[in-house]
Amino acid sequence: MEITKDMLIGDILDMAPQTAPYFMEMGMHCLGCPASRGESLEDACAVHGVSADEMVAKLNAAVAE
Repeated sequence: MEITKDMLIGDILDMAPQTAPYFMEMGMHCLGCPASRGESLEDACAVHGVSADEMVAKLNAAVAE
């Protein structure tokens, strides 16, 4: 599985629950909230002031472990 910026956060968490701490790190403390789970990774990064490219790299590294 490769994570991309256009994927929904809910889909990422369903496929790779081990990525949850990375979302918490960027300030997404309500991962179970329907709004946050329906957001794209790129949108969430923009809202939280995080580089989407860096986040994708971190998440893909976590999935590869």
